[in-house]
Amino acid sequence: MLLAVAMLMVVIDFSIIQIALPTIKGQFNVPLSQVQWIVTGYSITYAGFLMLSGRTGDIYGRKKLFISGIVLFSLSSLAGGLAPSLTTLILARIIQGVGAAIGSATGLSILMTTFKEGPERNRALSIFSAILSSGFAAGVLLGGVLTATLGWRSVLLVNVPIGIVAAILSLKYLPESTHENVSRHLDLPGAIAITSGLIILVYALTNTQASGFFTFPTLFMIVLSLLIIGVFFVIESRSKAPLMPISFIRRSRTLSANSMAIILTACFGSLIFAQTIFLQQVLGYSALYTGLLFLPQAAALVVTSGYLSSRLVNRFGAKAVISAGMALAAIGFVVLTTISIGGGYLYGLFPGMMLASIGGGISWTAINITALEGAKKGEEGLASGIFNTSIQMGGPIGLAVLLTIVASQVAPGVSASASLVAGFRYAFALAALLAAVAFGINLATRPSKKSTDIMAQSEIDVPAAPPGMAEPGMIPTEDE
Repeated sequence: MLLAVAMLMVVIDFSIIQIALPTIKGQFNVPLSQVQWIVTGYSITYAGFLMLSGRTGDIYGRKKLFISGIVLFSLSSLAGGLAPSLTTLILARIIQGVGAAIGSATGLSILMTTFKEGPERNRALSIFSAILSSGFAAGVLLGGVLTATLGWRSVLLVNVPIGIVAAILSLKYLPESTHENVSRHLDLPGAIAITSGLIILVYALTNTQASGFFTFPTLFMIVLSLLIIGVFFVIESRSKAPLMPISFIRRSRTLSANSMAIILTACFGSLIFAQTIFLQQVLGYSALYTGLLFLPQAAALVVTSGYLSSRLVNRFGAKAVISAGMALAAIGFVVLTTISIGGGYLYGLFPGMMLASIGGGISWTAINITALEGAKKGEEGLASGIFNTSIQMGGPIGLAVLLTIVASQVAPGVSASASLVAGFRYAFALAALLAAVAFGINLATRPSKKSTDIMAQSEIDVPAAPPGMAEPGMIPTEDE
């Protein structure tokens, strides 16, 4: 529960400030392009430092690094909440992203080492998945309430007491975990290469909001980032103590799970953003009312990813659950292509939104399990760092594509609302296609023999779980 509270604070913070951006813009009297750096700065450092943080925890100890991340996150939240200028606020958010990366990567790896493989870890992962999948929507809701009642500074200051309590309790209750067979040498050249490459890539993707996707600055930075990431792989192939062994990502289930995580977060990152814009700018709802309308979606994600998905995985296996979830998500996005200004929320947006959210929630825990099952002793931080990086990369990619599509629909004589709705329709059609691609990736991935054998055995030997508890299951940890 302690890890869950800390992770909820980190996940919610990404979206909680989104609703407050117009208010911040008005107070500092600056263009929206400058205010957007409040989100961009956080996203860049969050995604950029995840892999480094996860592997550093494997080498030097996860508990102390996790606590350091939570403390850094809390202090930078305090600085942001008291910021006298936009520049100070942006700088605080950049530092906050580093703290969030450290906390996220080490938090998941602590979960992996604390809970024994099988039903115990399965239940813990289902809680973690529910937090990740519902945190974004819950952040929009909480951001609307806090901004409307206490002002925009409260969305940052609320982190401070939660972070302090989480750090103190972590110091007392969390076990330290390192692995004696892990090299104590940190691959510094590899760390610099992957961190800088990811930072440039995320910046390029988020910068599409200002310059567009098919422009020289954006394409130049994307190419540069890919070259640097290519250099990282060259460094890793030659390093005696690599930050990320090449053999790790060659494992088919690890690669496919991270690919599906990128696709799923790209689809849902664009969905959440499109919902927010549609409700406020097209339908004219207030920030508070918009936040409240996210409540059914957040509830659906909590139930499906935190409760239903783990039970389905125990019974049918992760592969079958991912297939069913991605198929349902694809149907939901197809339904969303019918949205219109006149359709409103209940009959236009709600049906497709709920179908897609239920499908995504069902898939999410199963994808978590698949992404982490290949991690061996001493690789927990590496696995969590890569998986969290995949999650964070998906959002900017989805948003960049969405904004590019919406911009393509702007035409003389067409109202802004009509252009937005037309762009959203095409974006949802693409999301449906991507969900189908994830479905295909999952079908092409061979399940481990260990997973199949244990699941078959559990159907015979394992008794039913008591009401309210996840059924016993298994989480394989190694490739054959």
